[in-house]
Amino acid sequence: MPSLEFTLPHWAYWAGLILFPLIAMSLAKRPKTENPKYSAPLGYMILVTGGMMGLHRFYLKNLWGLLFIPVFLAILVGNNQSAGARADLSDAANIVRMAETTIQRETERMKAAEDSLPGLRADLAATEEGSFARRSAEKKVARAEERLTKGTETVTRAQAERDAALPAETEAKARYDKWHNVSAYAFYLLLAAMILDAVLLPGMLKKANASIPPKQELTETEKALKALEEEELKDDSRHVSSGWTGWIDRLSLICGEFVSYWAVIAVFVYYFEVISRYVFNSPTSWAHESMYLMFGMQYLIAGAYAMLCESHVRVDIFYAPLSRPKKAWADLLTSVFFFIFAGTLLVTSYIFAFDAIAVPTGNSVISDWARGQIGFGEMLTSLNLAQWTDPAIRWGEISFNEWEIPLWPMKWVMVIGGLLLVLQGVSKLAQDLRAVVKGA
Repeated sequence: MPSLEFTLPHWAYWAGLILFPLIAMSLAKRPKTENPKYSAPLGYMILVTGGMMGLHRFYLKNLWGLLFIPVFLAILVGNNQSAGARADLSDAANIVRMAETTIQRETERMKAAEDSLPGLRADLAATEEGSFARRSAEKKVARAEERLTKGTETVTRAQAERDAALPAETEAKARYDKWHNVSAYAFYLLLAAMILDAVLLPGMLKKANASIPPKQELTETEKALKALEEEELKDDSRHVSSGWTGWIDRLSLICGEFVSYWAVIAVFVYYFEVISRYVFNSPTSWAHESMYLMFGMQYLIAGAYAMLCESHVRVDIFYAPLSRPKKAWADLLTSVFFFIFAGTLLVTSYIFAFDAIAVPTGNSVISDWARGQIGFGEMLTSLNLAQWTDPAIRWGEISFNEWEIPLWPMKWVMVIGGLLLVLQGVSKLAQDLRAVVKGA
């Protein structure tokens, strides 16, 4: 079974977080076609990402995709069984290796003790009875004889352990080879089927599009669902206020929509992790870390959006029945607690972010500036292409696992999230003042 050794480059991680939401936002705003058809790009994307399970055929309403499922399950079962056999093989091989090492070590010690015994006994015979030299010689002879006795026992025990582990090693090796071949043959069979379907896909698309029934007038239920969908799309824009606070609301709205598409990235990354782990036996060292860092940034950036749409959890038993001016008064009185929290978040995040680029391991000119070793002007004039492309240059704090992703960008995102939250609080405060003054 081939392995799948791939480590996501840092630049690809950041490019994906920036470019994917931009592309998704533009695609989401495209007008929907009146006569939808099966798409060749989408069909090939499903073939590449989920072709081993026949999802591309299910997309085209082709039930021959069911044949892919048992073969895919054979890969999973084969990998699972081979993983167990590999563990048993490793355990048995370790026992054999340790036993052989013990036998070799003890044999050498026994030979050295046996070779030294004639000389030690001769030295013993040459000493006087009751003398200190005789007692010392007797102890040396006793130690050598004891070493021979214990060595013989240790070698016998190690030989027994080795002889017991050798059949288990042979059986585990045979079992591993068997299930490894099952998963490998099933994988190559699916790979051949996917290559064949890549050639047949245009014909399948043509057949699937020809089977689409002519467009009929929507039923009342479909019209209601469509109207509800359109209403939901307009719902967020209703939160954008008029006046100078509108740009703050729109900024929060755009940022919230932007990071919402990161959840789609997580689907692809975790899907890749599952496939690489259970199909190719190649778990990644970056998937989990990249996603929990992404979700942490998403949580911070979406805070202002949640405040704009009033999505934060709150107990509003007394608040909900109030009129708009009274709600505004209540919000004004409690806004001091909000600004204490948001201001603390912003200031603390800035301290964390600045410390992250000033860590001693940072050897970039920006890290030197953050540590106060050079001035701001010298830092700007020292920036060059090598500062961005040289892999030996570290801008600041990095993670401790094998991926070694820089952590300082995430901490600067905390600053952005705190700033957005403060701005949205200012917008809310201005709208509450407006409601109190106007009385509506």
